[in-house]
Amino acid sequence: MKEKIKVMAIFGTRPEAIKMAPVVLELQKYPDIIETIVTVTAQHREMLDQVLSIFKIIPDYDLNIMKDRQSLIDVTTRALDGLNKVMKEVQPDLVLVHGDTTTTFVASLAAFYNQIAVGHVEAGLRTSNKYSPFPEELNRQLTGVIADIHFAPTNKSKQNLLKENKKESSIFVTGNTAIDALKTTVKSNYTNEILDKIGNNKMILLTSHRRENLGKPMENIFNAIKRLVHDFKDINVVFPVHLNPTVRELSQKVLGNNPRVHLIEPLDVIDFHNFSSKAFLIMTDSGGVQEEAPSLGVPVLVLRDTTERPEGIQAGTLKLVGTDEDTIYNLASKLIINKEEYKKMAKASNPYGDGLASSRIVQVILHHFTNEQYLPKEFQ
Repeated sequence: MKEKIKVMAIFGTRPEAIKMAPVVLELQKYPDIIETIVTVTAQHREMLDQVLSIFKIIPDYDLNIMKDRQSLIDVTTRALDGLNKVMKEVQPDLVLVHGDTTTTFVASLAAFYNQIAVGHVEAGLRTSNKYSPFPEELNRQLTGVIADIHFAPTNKSKQNLLKENKKESSIFVTGNTAIDALKTTVKSNYTNEILDKIGNNKMILLTSHRRENLGKPMENIFNAIKRLVHDFKDINVVFPVHLNPTVRELSQKVLGNNPRVHLIEPLDVIDFHNFSSKAFLIMTDSGGVQEEAPSLGVPVLVLRDTTERPEGIQAGTLKLVGTDEDTIYNLASKLIINKEEYKKMAKASNPYGDGLASSRIVQVILHHFTNEQYLPKEFQ
């Protein structure tokens, strides 16, 4: 009997886990051919555990690198040391990483030092400004330099990789695995106490946590939200507040003690996806949310100056609004008042995926290592 292909999936944060879970579950459908090893760094401990539990994934290795108020240097050195030891022990054939976190880059680097092939899921996203988003843009660029197989979610991402002289034969357009995850999480009969309280009023779902938005930009975002709630009496805002102490302090200061602003603990993935599906509007600086919302027919205002997901803007499902208070207020007001404008954004098609990305990724891996599998048709 042939030896199994050892595939080690490595991730550390909640967004990575949401997008890697469908890939892990797909890999596990081939137990005779693939040995799937799940390694987590636990860069986001509590948030990561929620996702693992929902998708019923038990890590084989848990580095648990989380320390209070740790710096990027701390995360990098602790993860590199831990992953190096695990790779030496397991000796996988392929390390599979996702996206743009510090775990992603460090896992790729550790794999390179151990001469192990790297597959990069969600490859090729670029803003081309290495400090925006920080540190994600450079994390993914450096991972792209190391990776042997690039799983690009869209054709635009593929073109970015080709411009960087990556071999076309190493790039596969798969769609985004975030869309695969929604098939598991969104429920038509979902209920929640907060949603019951909001009733028929319009709900804006807010997420804001990016490093480059901390300080004045985030204060601008919160002030715009405060004005919207004051001026439109049928608007409620739900803000699952990130665990970052700076975000917590500022949100409480600007938005606390308002009966129509619900500052709540971070939602698990099932709750978050279902809140998203019931939202009137989503305002976010998150990358993953930009991909998920178009599948749910919900317009998104992106609270950033740049985005590595221009396909949603071209399709009309996203608007890049930055962090200027008046701009945010004016564009959100327009969608609340103008039904035609709103409908145009809500009805745009999703350019990010069709729910089959994980299947394509695993077929490509099988083809790469066995040559017996046909390459899948790429996502268009």
